[in-house]
Amino acid sequence: KDQALGWDHAGTLNLNIQYGKMSMALFAQAASFMMRSRIGLPAAQWDAQHLAKDFFRALEGDIRVKGDTIIVTYYNAPNADRMRSHYENLPDKLAAEGIQPTVPWLYDY
Repeated sequence: KDQALGWDHAGTLNLNIQYGKMSMALFAQAASFMMRSRIGLPAAQWDAQHLAKDFFRALEGDIRVKGDTIIVTYYNAPNADRMRSHYENLPDKLAAEGIQPTVPWLYDY
C-alpha cells in the first residue's frame, strides 16, 4: 500500500543516504497513516500514489502570519468538517498534551 513512499527501491549503496531516505519514508508513512485515519472514506482506503494524486494535489491553500501565530488555510479539502476538528485551535490542543506549540527554528512562532 505504501511502496510509492520509497520502500520499493534502493537507488544507492551509501548507507547514510539510505538511512536518510528510509527515515523520510517513515515520516511520510506515519503522516499518511494519521491523515488516512482522519479523512474518512473513500480516501482512507487509497494507496500512497492514489492519495497523492487525488487528495494532496487537489489541495490549495495559503500560509499567513498573524501576530505570533502561523495560519494555514486549505481550500478544496475533502471532508473539511472532519479535518477541522483535528486542526482548529491546534496550539491549545498541543499545550493541553504538554507539547510546546511553538516552532523553535521559526524563532518560536
